[in-house]
Amino acid sequence: MKAIKVKNVTIGEGNPKIIVPIVGKTKDEIICKAQEIKIMMNIDVVEWRVDFYEDVFNKEKLLDTLKDLRATIPNIPILFTFRTKKEGGEKEISMEAYTELNKVVAQSGNVDLVDVEIYSGDEFVEENIRNIHKAGALVVGSNHDFFKTPDKDDIVSRLKKMQDMGADIPKIAVMPQSTEDVLTLLAATNEMHTKYADRPIITMSMGPLGVISRLSVEVFGSSMTFGAVGAISAPGQIPVDELATTLGILHKSL
Repeated sequence: MKAIKVKNVTIGEGNPKIIVPIVGKTKDEIICKAQEIKIMMNIDVVEWRVDFYEDVFNKEKLLDTLKDLRATIPNIPILFTFRTKKEGGEKEISMEAYTELNKVVAQSGNVDLVDVEIYSGDEFVEENIRNIHKAGALVVGSNHDFFKTPDKDDIVSRLKKMQDMGADIPKIAVMPQSTEDVLTLLAATNEMHTKYADRPIITMSMGPLGVISRLSVEVFGSSMTFGAVGAISAPGQIPVDELATTLGILHKSL
């Protein structure tokens, strides 16, 4: 598997990397959270969940806030994510507007990675990936199921599709209804990592049942996990300090 370097963070080597979301609704909330994160240890990547932002559809305000976010955390990689309503996000958006939004943001030079939902229609996905790569940013190809856990072969198939379409980091998040569902996600992660992946992947089982999947990522082959500083962006996220401690213990034992 080829590791990916983003600023000073190497994804796919060493400890699993910790991503922390910013879910503020206003510019002040977003920058305030970034200032809090800036002085903390154990945070590798910041995800701006822009679908929470009240002015997301105002291009001028969006780019202004992004510019100030970048200035606040100049050395931390930023992952830009508009999570659509159909995959658990806060707002509706057309695929045309989604594609333009990701393109404009990537071209700004103020983000390092952009999330692209891989089941948004192949033509739109290909255009998004092409635009983002042309602008010099990386793509996290993603898929989210907040209701169930697909079977193992389906999860692996989805991750392979992301890789085949050119996503730099495939990512899937699913909701377990039982402990068996968590084991399914972990088994799929291990199979993808050991048999098919030629790049880092991110997987997680959400909610209380799935917490173990956020802690045991390195054991099964996931390269990154999400931690929380205050507000969370998905169920089951763990406070950063606790998460980093556990990941460190497991990494040392391995």
